[in-house]
Amino acid sequence: MAHAAPVSGTPRTSGPIDVFGPRAHSVGKWAVPVATGLVYGFWAANINRDAGAFTGWNVLFGFVSAIVFAAVFYAVLTLTKATHPALHALAWTVFAGCAFGFIYSQTDTTILRSVFMSLGVSVGVFATTFYHYYTHEDAQGGTR
Repeated sequence: MAHAAPVSGTPRTSGPIDVFGPRAHSVGKWAVPVATGLVYGFWAANINRDAGAFTGWNVLFGFVSAIVFAAVFYAVLTLTKATHPALHALAWTVFAGCAFGFIYSQTDTTILRSVFMSLGVSVGVFATTFYHYYTHEDAQGGTR
């Protein structure tokens, strides 16, 4: 015998369903930059210590790196939402290139190698973000 699922009186609307609610998104808006900033700061301090014991200067360097990274990450995240997709991708490209270039410059390599490596990372980030923002442009309400 076939049974049908119960039907409610309200029609289902199309579109994304937000299962977490607006409060989770407001927490995630600052929690993601802070968490990635702490990882970035620890990474910078670890590279800068030259395999010795952690010193107060290493910890200070790590915290300053984390604060600057998190602040710029948050600024790019919030300020680029209403921009054209190409500018949005370019902002993330510049941020990723600078962040990678700074971390890479903490190793014992030349500045020229650091610049070329960060340019390589920037090209990849631009290609990825440009593709993402242009393919998701219609889902976000047309042209920004």
